[in-house]
Amino acid sequence: MNTDYTKLDNPAWHSLSETHKEFQVDYNTIKFYHPDYCPFGGFMTSENISNAIDEYSKLTDSFFIVGEKPQLSNQLELKKELICLQMIIYNRIDIEIKEEIIPLTTNDHNDALFELVSLVQPGYFKRKTALLGNYIGIFKDSKLIAVTGERMKMNDFTEVSAIVTHPDYTGQGYARQLIAHAVNNIFDQNKTPYLHVVENNIGAIKLYEKLGFTTRRKMSLWYISK
Repeated sequence: MNTDYTKLDNPAWHSLSETHKEFQVDYNTIKFYHPDYCPFGGFMTSENISNAIDEYSKLTDSFFIVGEKPQLSNQLELKKELICLQMIIYNRIDIEIKEEIIPLTTNDHNDALFELVSLVQPGYFKRKTALLGNYIGIFKDSKLIAVTGERMKMNDFTEVSAIVTHPDYTGQGYARQLIAHAVNNIFDQNKTPYLHVVENNIGAIKLYEKLGFTTRRKMSLWYISK
């Protein structure tokens, strides 16, 4: 099987063209996830996209375009460029899983997942984001304290996302066990796992490198609002 790694240069566009087609809001020149699921979009060519971006902005107050810098109309403001490392892993992670890892499938799970991710990484995770892929977690003291899951999905690639541990429970190896579980599950689906991490999040980058991820490229997320 010839895997086209160049699709990772435009992950939102290709996810919405492939595995996640059902979640797209398609303007031909640019595709977005429906904002209830994920505030991301991507485009192949920058011509004539500003009107489409204006249309999408009627559905949500703020969102991100993943990849190249978009051309905007004067109705919208480019708030910031978030520079991430796109990291990829080619082999399964062989570590001991000591914790019980629970699939987060119920409404109560979804509420707890949303609250935890919103506490640690506000702005990216929506109430329906968990419907994009498999989300898993670790519970302690009857509460959800660490999670991770799958976000953007193509035919050959799945993004590992929402790698979050409650601040009271960090440094105990929960994240690495969840990442290993998620990564190996993606390999079981015959897909290659990848992730995005803000380039100044040195602690997270070191953890991902220890687990076997390597940096493929830098990836910009352009934060846009009305």
